[in-house]
Amino acid sequence: MNSAQCFVDQIATNDILQRVTKVCSECYGDLKVGDHIYYDMQNYRYLCHICYSELNERMNEECEVIDEEGGLFA
Repeated sequence: MNSAQCFVDQIATNDILQRVTKVCSECYGDLKVGDHIYYDMQNYRYLCHICYSELNERMNEECEVIDEEGGLFA
């Protein structure tokens, strides 16, 4: 799965932060206006840049394991 299909990259605005929690859903760190935030479309949550990077890397590693095993229908 392409991680670009799983996340929406946005800049945090007052409008966004007023409508959602103002903390990262993974580490509970503060999200501030102007921060790069990432909406996780699979789990319906906002992530900070650090948590997004870690999750994205884990997802890519899982995809590599599938590729090494011969794909979905091998």
